[in-house]
Amino acid sequence: MLTSFIASHNILISAIILLVAYVFIALERIPKVTIALLGAVLTIILGLVSQSKDVAGVLNPTYFVNYIDFNVIFLLISMMIIVLITTRSGVFNWIANELLKFTKGHPIKILCVLGLFTAITSSFLDNVTTVILVMPITFVIAKTLELDPIPFLITEIVSSNIGGTATLIGDPPNIIIGSAGGLSFMDFIKELTPIIAIILVAVIIVLSFIFKKKLHANPEKMAEISNIDNSHTITDKSLMIRSTITLGLVILGFMTHDITHISTCVAAMFGAAFLLVFEKPSEIFKEVEWNTIFFFVGLFIIIGGLEATGGIRLMAEWIIKVTQGSQAATSMLVLWASGLISGVIDNIPYTATMAPMLVEIQKTMGATYTYPLWWALSLGACLGGNLTIIGAAANVIVSENARKEGHFISFMEYLKYGTIVVLISLVLSTVYIYARFLR
Repeated sequence: MLTSFIASHNILISAIILLVAYVFIALERIPKVTIALLGAVLTIILGLVSQSKDVAGVLNPTYFVNYIDFNVIFLLISMMIIVLITTRSGVFNWIANELLKFTKGHPIKILCVLGLFTAITSSFLDNVTTVILVMPITFVIAKTLELDPIPFLITEIVSSNIGGTATLIGDPPNIIIGSAGGLSFMDFIKELTPIIAIILVAVIIVLSFIFKKKLHANPEKMAEISNIDNSHTITDKSLMIRSTITLGLVILGFMTHDITHISTCVAAMFGAAFLLVFEKPSEIFKEVEWNTIFFFVGLFIIIGGLEATGGIRLMAEWIIKVTQGSQAATSMLVLWASGLISGVIDNIPYTATMAPMLVEIQKTMGATYTYPLWWALSLGACLGGNLTIIGAAANVIVSENARKEGHFISFMEYLKYGTIVVLISLVLSTVYIYARFLR
């Protein structure tokens, strides 16, 4: 009886589990990792992930682990290890001091420079790697100037997601879209880089005004900036050379993926493994953010339940059908629905479900009709991740690292800024798509 009820209402049940999980995450009464793992266990027990039981009726992890993106998991762990080891050399302190001297310790200038640097880096590296690299610099700067790092961190989150939208390799949804739509690296550069540059500048200007009152540096600290002696900041030169060369090679591996066919995950694992040869692994592993890792594991399984039951596909089909064939209406609905949905649902499975829908439309309506839809999907799915603190992987990484450093970014506090950023992004994207493709 119960089994048949679950089978006939599996989409509704999986949607309820996801919704309840997000509500409790937003309330912040229970640790996010606990909520995610409880939701994952419930999803598995109820059999919402397809074939979660073997022929004997026993829960079989062979099936439901397929919904966990281990490329993301091992990329996260590997990059955390690389950055942890690199940090020990003092190189991030050196970069922070150079940045302080360049901006003369002016908080708004620092915010703008960090935002631009994060966005540009995210265009060629994945967002998670970028924020992992930038965060140590941010914490050093904030501590030196006795500033709250939260405004800088929020700017870096949104900048990483905006910058990652500009290229084929900047964000996983773009890789899916490029493959399904037959779009090249240069197609993304030509069609997305101009609007992304406009959105980035607009967002950084708005955030500068919003955070202006919160960013008042100690005048004495600012006066000391010009006297900073950076010659002894590097504490271990051999480690600095070894770790920065390794990091550079890992980044090169990311950028040459199309040539070498080595995944970002494998490139990062090679780098982490090499550096661990010279360290005590047990000490490094203690500092890895395991709460973040298991939060993603749980979230992947919960979303996998909605994907396996057909819930995400149902939403995608509704978006396409409700427009009744209008190219402009379909483009706008794909853009805005993707932007809002991707704020609460991981944009990777969403994009993976939407892409086949657009392929089907392309078969019946033609490539010319579908062309703007691909860019609407890319802009909506990638930029929508800025809406909530759990809207994208980079957001969660920054949030958890801030907590570790004693700074708390609440769900509702971030939502205030995320809503403004996403509205600016989607409005500008709407104007761009209409002017560029639909006139």
